[in-house]
Amino acid sequence: MVKKIGKMLLAVAGLLLAVVFGYVLYMQMQYYRIKDFTKIDTQNPKTEQVKTEAPYRILTYNIGFGAYSADYSFFMDTGEMKDGTKTAGTHARAISKEAEEKNTAGSLSILQRQKADFMFVQEVDEKATRSYQVNQRAELEEGLSDYACVFANNFHSAYLFYPFLEPHGSVEAGMMTFSKYRISENIRRQFPVSDAFFTKFTDLDRCFLISRLPVEGGNELVLIQVHLSAYDEGGKIRAKQLARLNEVLKEEREKGNYVIAGGDFNHDIAGSIENFPSEQKTPEWVYQLFDQDLAEGFRFVKAENAKEVPTCRGADMPYEKGVTYTVIVDGFLVSDNVSAEAENLDGGFLYSDHNPVVMEFVLEGEP
Repeated sequence: MVKKIGKMLLAVAGLLLAVVFGYVLYMQMQYYRIKDFTKIDTQNPKTEQVKTEAPYRILTYNIGFGAYSADYSFFMDTGEMKDGTKTAGTHARAISKEAEEKNTAGSLSILQRQKADFMFVQEVDEKATRSYQVNQRAELEEGLSDYACVFANNFHSAYLFYPFLEPHGSVEAGMMTFSKYRISENIRRQFPVSDAFFTKFTDLDRCFLISRLPVEGGNELVLIQVHLSAYDEGGKIRAKQLARLNEVLKEEREKGNYVIAGGDFNHDIAGSIENFPSEQKTPEWVYQLFDQDLAEGFRFVKAENAKEVPTCRGADMPYEKGVTYTVIVDGFLVSDNVSAEAENLDGGFLYSDHNPVVMEFVLEGEP
């Protein structure tokens, strides 16, 4: 009897080992990274060109794949209260399909109301388990049909069977650039990313999207949408990503082009690390970037209300103003031939764990 039980246990252990090995093999076979310098077509292209000495409005907004209503927390996020209590998020997917649709519609309404000339939107799901297969890309394209649009995939993963009680599942997602003016070319540039065995299956295929817009009279307006890494112990990967971005910034400015880069930097870009009341300690993932970290001739455009309105909340707990940690990680940097003023929009984190940022800018005379 004891021998039978032993054989049964060995058989079960062997089966479990085979399942685990098969799953790891499946993940490895599905794994790939998109090639650097990938060209992307512009959908619904426009013909009007941008001009110097004319005012324009640009917006950036991370919509958090439609999951992050104020009561939402994410399973990968952890934190700590000032009294030492540990906090950790719980969800790997949106709370429900209804919540997903509500948040997506709410984020779209914010984008529509701003009537910006250009928009950067991050964490847009095309087909994903975590968002109940709601096609946010299609909904944004339809709701913003008067814009030219570009979609760059930066998250493609096989079915991630974790957490076990609510698997994150498979994901196809990316960032979108919208423009009311002519885009001549789009190039997807690859960011350095971690190749650690587990991390490479769960982290995004990080990239930045370069869109070139001809300027009347010569040269180009180069719009660069970014989404830097967040979960990077020691900041080594993020340092490599910044170095690559700086290379491009330097090259474009040397050509005489106008350059605007924006999006979710996943760094404090406004000296806001202690700007806002909170009962939480500063999270370990909050690194800071300053103007001196950028290529020569570039600066961050700090919002005029940077001490009043944050752009990102911690997702290790449901949002509660004055309790949850908040900081500014979203916004823009510009070359020295662009004059600009920015404002953080207070959306109350109703539909996303980020608030939008808008910037008014002018391309100054001859570059």
